[in-house]
Amino acid sequence: MYKILRKAELNPTVTLMDIEAPYVARKAEPGQFIILRVDEDGERIPLTIADYDRETGSVTIIFQIVGATTEKLNHKEVGEYLQDFVGPLGTPSHLEGLKKVAVVGGGVGCAIAYPVAKKLHNMGCEVHTIVGFRSKDIVILEDEFKAVSDKMVMMTDDGTYGTKGLVTQGLEELILAGEKYDEVIAIGPVIMMKFVCGVTKKYDIKTVISMNPIMIDGTGMCGGCRLTVGGETKFACVDGPEFDGHQVDFAEAMSRGAMYKPFERAKHEETCNLFKKEVQ
Repeated sequence: MYKILRKAELNPTVTLMDIEAPYVARKAEPGQFIILRVDEDGERIPLTIADYDRETGSVTIIFQIVGATTEKLNHKEVGEYLQDFVGPLGTPSHLEGLKKVAVVGGGVGCAIAYPVAKKLHNMGCEVHTIVGFRSKDIVILEDEFKAVSDKMVMMTDDGTYGTKGLVTQGLEELILAGEKYDEVIAIGPVIMMKFVCGVTKKYDIKTVISMNPIMIDGTGMCGGCRLTVGGETKFACVDGPEFDGHQVDFAEAMSRGAMYKPFERAKHEETCNLFKKEVQ
């Protein structure tokens, strides 16, 4: 079983945990993910590896409380254990040879974008980060991004922090100012990544995105995480989760991603009610 070493609330709906998992930490790389179960009766959910420490044998996960399992996970405290913590899974980010990159993160997707930006920075790459949130009160990882960025642009939808606007606006302004990128790496809501790709396609800039479709086993067996990329069927768990954004069928991905939203909301409400009853 896997011990929770640290827990921190990054904003009202996003939590960070460090998990004792030395075998995962030993092999983990940016872009990869784990699959966990909170308890022996729990469902399997994938979470991207937000950071890792090979010396202490810990792996950092950051999750948003949106469904039943993330609600259960958030009720776990330091010193308690998770049932399963399997990984690293997926293909690591392909970062070799890059000299100047724009990393675009949106919302909780910034938890996935950060380890990529950190690795690029440690490799000597010039890193520009454009991060976006709805408002100031849900900003996460600002100091961490600053530490690994040669240039950082903060955007908020409502203008309560940084510059008012979307990350696409911040990215395009940098491009029009003369910044030339070997690659743009965009990670966040699917709709955000779609529009980032719309911007970069105009300027013929290679763009990599990280997809998080419905996933069950994480080994390519179930087919639940299938995507259409360049007219071919790919599986996010083994072929990704990173893909050429200009080749992804976003309409299909968004349609599939919305299939279980009503069920997810219902199970989340049911789980919240169970915890309320326990408190009473």
